[in-house]
Amino acid sequence: MEGIYTLVLLVIIFISYICLGLPDSLLGSAWPSMYGSLGTSEANAGIIMMILTGGMILACLLSDRAIKKIGTGLVAFFSVMLTSAALWGFSFSGSFAVLCLLAIPLGFGGGSLDASMTNFVALHYKARHMSWLHCFWGVGASFGPVVLAYFLERGYSWHVGYRTIGTFQLAFAVVLLIAMPMWKSARRVSESERNVEQKSLSVREFIRMRGAKPTLAAFFFYCGLEVTASLWGSTYLVLIRDIPPETAARWISFFYTGITLGRFFSGFLTIRLPHGKVIGVGQIIIGAGISAMIFFESGFPLMASLFLIGLGGGPFFPNMLHMTPDNFGREHSQSIVGVQMASAYVGSTLLPPIFGFLGHRMGYGIFPFFLGAFLLVVVLMTGLVGRNKGEILN
Repeated sequence: MEGIYTLVLLVIIFISYICLGLPDSLLGSAWPSMYGSLGTSEANAGIIMMILTGGMILACLLSDRAIKKIGTGLVAFFSVMLTSAALWGFSFSGSFAVLCLLAIPLGFGGGSLDASMTNFVALHYKARHMSWLHCFWGVGASFGPVVLAYFLERGYSWHVGYRTIGTFQLAFAVVLLIAMPMWKSARRVSESERNVEQKSLSVREFIRMRGAKPTLAAFFFYCGLEVTASLWGSTYLVLIRDIPPETAARWISFFYTGITLGRFFSGFLTIRLPHGKVIGVGQIIIGAGISAMIFFESGFPLMASLFLIGLGGGPFFPNMLHMTPDNFGREHSQSIVGVQMASAYVGSTLLPPIFGFLGHRMGYGIFPFFLGAFLLVVVLMTGLVGRNKGEILN
């Protein structure tokens, strides 16, 4: 019976990552239809995203304490409930200020769910389950714009899309409540986790290690690239390429489909290739996507450019995290992964609003060149990581 509970819980965890991905792609897809009705500037999507990501950072910092107090199951349940309530609040709001307030619980709920599920899988499931887990985030992120486009094409407002996703989250919260007794039954720890004693490592000690600074820079700029592409892609298509808002919302879903497939296939590629080469192949694909966005003004190549950027970016996050024990030592990996995630969230928080500020003043035609600059930094930083192993410098 315990084995069945473990399998059922794995399915629930995968579905939870679909729930995590669904709202993540909504804001960027809906924004061309939102900002006019809210009476605000098109550049202010970056402010909402910054607040939302700030809530995620805070949730990640507090998640360990919350899990120890009430357990993973309850943390997951309250996280999804909080996310659902925030999405319903979005669906009834007509004020930019109110959306900024609701972005706090939306980010906090998403961050808590992300941290609790990742922690649980790391403790009780095998490494391959962690690899495929990120694919299901991509499934949710891919469907968010599709749901939104469905309602926009039928004459409904963006509010209905948010309300629909909020209802789905509420239904899943009921599933989590029913499954609550199963969480205590999943108690499997891998051999490697039993044999390796985790040692605490401060941020200062980590930064002093060879390869630490380029690692953090790579996470910072890659996640900034990914969130900037998802948040401002629709705006670029509508304002610069004259694509209708409902079409742009659907096209953004191809970006998330690309991420999902990139993560799925990278799991197979790592059987034959080292992580660094898989990441390198992905960077070449991102470059091809950015080039297509620059040189093609419309049609299939422009649509495919978003897919290629997502496809190439898909392998980065799971492979960089999997390289951490080899680069910096298995005994330090738990502390270091936390610092890497923090750097990723900071990049996600700061870089998209910077692009919004520049795009508003210089024109959103700089969008692909901005992504290209991020990619160049990521290529340089990941190259430095491969040359430097994590010994603490004196």
